[in-house]
Amino acid sequence: MRIARFQGADGADFAVSSDGGTWTALAPTGVVVHSTAELIARMDEVRAAMTESTPQPIAEHRLLSPVHRPGKILAIGLNYVAHAAETRAELPERPLIFAKYSSSLNGPFDDVVIGGTVTAEADYESELAVVIGRDAKRVSAADAMEHVFGYAVANDVSARDHQRRDGQFSRSKSADGFCPIGPWITTADEVDDVRSLAVTSTVNGEQRQRGVVSDLVFDIPTLIAYLSATITLEAGDVILTGTPPGVGLGMTPPVFLADGDVVECTVERLGTIRNRFVDGG
Repeated sequence: MRIARFQGADGADFAVSSDGGTWTALAPTGVVVHSTAELIARMDEVRAAMTESTPQPIAEHRLLSPVHRPGKILAIGLNYVAHAAETRAELPERPLIFAKYSSSLNGPFDDVVIGGTVTAEADYESELAVVIGRDAKRVSAADAMEHVFGYAVANDVSARDHQRRDGQFSRSKSADGFCPIGPWITTADEVDDVRSLAVTSTVNGEQRQRGVVSDLVFDIPTLIAYLSATITLEAGDVILTGTPPGVGLGMTPPVFLADGDVVECTVERLGTIRNRFVDGG
């Protein structure tokens, strides 16, 4: 199943699809939800709505972030060996965790504002996003995947100048719009082997990044176990699992995003998000 959120004539609404071509908008069926967590909690009603309603295409509508009002967005740094090498950083002995604030969420095809006071060194990071489906508190790696609701594509946009000056990641990773995600959430039961999925990015049509989820230093079960040891992961929370090599910072010399650049981030079988970077002055 795919879960999208779109801007309709009567406001924002969630929609669900079993084939990716036609969608059932939830509000007209009487299933009105106000967050991704609430949708997850009401999945029995969502499935019933799909069987009792006539699906409609939503291609003409603007897609919004399918992650809405999450409690937490937790991201993992330096989680591909080759990415750590290209940034000349030591590989962490344990997962390197930072937060992206919910105000950084952005639509899968919306513009990202850079320039001016935002950043002079905007960079892209294509990532697999994991959406938590039920609370995880001190779970083992063996049981961790039972807490995964689904997956999406994310761009962990980064202000490298602020990252360098601040010495930590919160501000540099959390500017408004610095977390495009989507184009929808694909439920975990649709993904046979998440480790086999390729993660790529292009800038203005030129391929920059390529990796495979199996290349993660700390895999998804390990991340969930590590995080939940001290932080209760709740339904609707998101984990960004790290980015493969090929970021602008790793080029010689570094090449950062400029006004008008278009970045496409893709995770195999999950879709592609496409964002134009614009100078906000």
